[in-house]
Amino acid sequence: MPIPDDVTGFELDGDVRQDLKSLPKTLADDVARNLVMVARTLDTDPEEAYQYSRVALRLASRVASVREAAGFASYVTQRYAEALTEFRAAKRMTGRVDLWPVMADCERGLSRPERALAMAGEPEVKQLDKAGQVEMRLVAAGARGDMEQFEAAVVTLQSPELASNAIHPWTARLRYAYAEALIAAGRGEEAREWFAKAAEADTDGQTNASERLAEIDGLEFTDALDPEMADENGREIADVEQGADDDEDDELDELVEDASDDVDDDRDDRDEIVEERPRRRIAVDDTGDDKVIYEDEEDVEEYYDEDDLEIDEVDDVRDSGDRR
Repeated sequence: MPIPDDVTGFELDGDVRQDLKSLPKTLADDVARNLVMVARTLDTDPEEAYQYSRVALRLASRVASVREAAGFASYVTQRYAEALTEFRAAKRMTGRVDLWPVMADCERGLSRPERALAMAGEPEVKQLDKAGQVEMRLVAAGARGDMEQFEAAVVTLQSPELASNAIHPWTARLRYAYAEALIAAGRGEEAREWFAKAAEADTDGQTNASERLAEIDGLEFTDALDPEMADENGREIADVEQGADDDEDDELDELVEDASDDVDDDRDDRDEIVEERPRRRIAVDDTGDDKVIYEDEEDVEEYYDEDDLEIDEVDDVRDSGDRR
């Protein structure tokens, strides 16, 4: 695989560089550059890291640091049998026991939790430092969970390290694992407390304790930077806005319809009044100057008020006509 020109072995830990001094310089440089690429890509692209580790392994399989790097690259890509082989080789070459917990976890990955538990009781555990012993507890509790011994997993994690208020690199993971064990044991109320404690200790995002805590509380997180989520949320917002617009349109239509109904009702009322009124006739006097609206005499007073044509005026016109 191609390696960028700026990659040099100086990015490696001093112990690893010392390990590579057993190789010819040119070969050591090639191996070192592949190991640097393993370290660079292990978190972001584990499969690529695995490929670089295989190159280093072909070049220097007798170097313990190479076997260890190959073991971790296999482990993160869930090639547990290969990882276990590489870790055992590294342990045999160095005599170190710090890989013991991850070796036990490989047994879990191979669906052999009983072997992981057996390793938790081996003398090597006592040789581990505090961080290594905590890791071994985590693996043992996980193995108990694999065997559906959930209460036993809870008990396995109960330790002075768990009870301590001091914050160490492994504190958040230990508290998180304890909360998960409590959930599996059906002790949700206690689990919520420990997820909160894990979130408090998790300053660098080792766990998703905050999300688990929110899940228990019935909340939901949305990644605003996720384009798919943004599109989905945008569609949801658009749907809501469209629904609001539709509601406003419906409400406006109802108002218009009601107003139209009122107008129609007024028209109907006026039509009924007109139909009930006596038929009016228009008369023109002999001079052609005056126009008078009149009806049957007995109905005039009933349908005309003071704003209409005065009855006196009607009488005056009639009298004038008679005189002529």
